[in-house]
Amino acid sequence: MEKWIEATGRTEDAAVQNALAQLGLDRDSVSVEILERARSGFFGIGGSPAKVKVTYEVPDEAPAPQQEETLSAPQKEKAPKEEPKQTVTPAQASPVEEKAPAAAQTEEAAPQEVPAEGKAVDYEARIRAFLTGLLEQMGVEATITVGPRTENGIPVTLDGPKLGAVIGHRGETLDAIQQLTNYTVNRGRTHRVRIHIDAENYRAKREESLRRLASKVAAKVVKYRRNITLEPMNAYERHVIHETLQDYPDVITYSTGTEPNRRTVVAYSRGKHAY
Repeated sequence: MEKWIEATGRTEDAAVQNALAQLGLDRDSVSVEILERARSGFFGIGGSPAKVKVTYEVPDEAPAPQQEETLSAPQKEKAPKEEPKQTVTPAQASPVEEKAPAAAQTEEAAPQEVPAEGKAVDYEARIRAFLTGLLEQMGVEATITVGPRTENGIPVTLDGPKLGAVIGHRGETLDAIQQLTNYTVNRGRTHRVRIHIDAENYRAKREESLRRLASKVAAKVVKYRRNITLEPMNAYERHVIHETLQDYPDVITYSTGTEPNRRTVVAYSRGKHAY
């Protein structure tokens, strides 16, 4: 589910930071749209702040099973009459428990793991179980390495002879696998942990290429004093561009458009200096 908020600030960057502070999220987790640019006015008079729209994802919550509500009126009326005659033994109760929906069992199991949330082995088991099943369905053989949890999340690397199918075009398949893993591992938990998945060191190579591109484009923007819109990129790649140029003098970045054709704009901003 997609939600958004609007925020203002003295500059576009300040407005974005105000929105991130309200949400408690980082730049990688949101998409930013510039609604109004900051105006300095004449000698400080008549100026107006920058206004941005920050969009973020909120996972959909699966509705809890409601078996009792689906009973018809006659069934509910008969239940009290038969209650005195029922004598449920442990042997009779077990088949009923076995027939409980799998989704209900999953939801009941999740809260029990909350006290052990700080243990990395709990996350590692969940990650390995999901990825092992997913890779088997894809017909891909890979070694799964789960690194220790840090303040940035849990790094996971996949190693194997042929992982092109796992990476996909410009990492699209790898991004989908990462998103599914994050959703599955964090399902039913109050505190979410970010999981980063890489294969054949793809992300490091792609990130280095994007940083070179960002610096090259920023130099052109400053030289010719005109905005340049980059090709469509996913959220991770846009974040790399934003992060690379956040302290670049006289340059600001923002995103425009909708997925999957959302693009990053490198814009000239006179008077902005690194800090």
